[in-house]
Amino acid sequence: MEYEQESANLYPCAFPIKAIGHYADDFADIVLEILRRHDPELDAGTLEKRLSNGGRYLSVTVTFTAQSREHLDAIYAELKGHERVLYLI
Repeated sequence: MEYEQESANLYPCAFPIKAIGHYADDFADIVLEILRRHDPELDAGTLEKRLSNGGRYLSVTVTFTAQSREHLDAIYAELKGHERVLYLI
């Protein structure tokens, strides 16, 4: 496997991404579905959910294998473009 050096990251690398949206039972599934399009071998066991104090928002953190900066950009763009995703960290 070949590694690239870009910024401070070596690719491929484990990369956590957090998506925040209004609480709904299917929000985590939406985030996983998008990530699996970009990383079919994604381990759903890395998914962590946290409900806001008021119960209005849900944050979903998933750690996946980022292959390159372009790979990350594509994932961020698709998540950001989804109507249910309010914030990305």
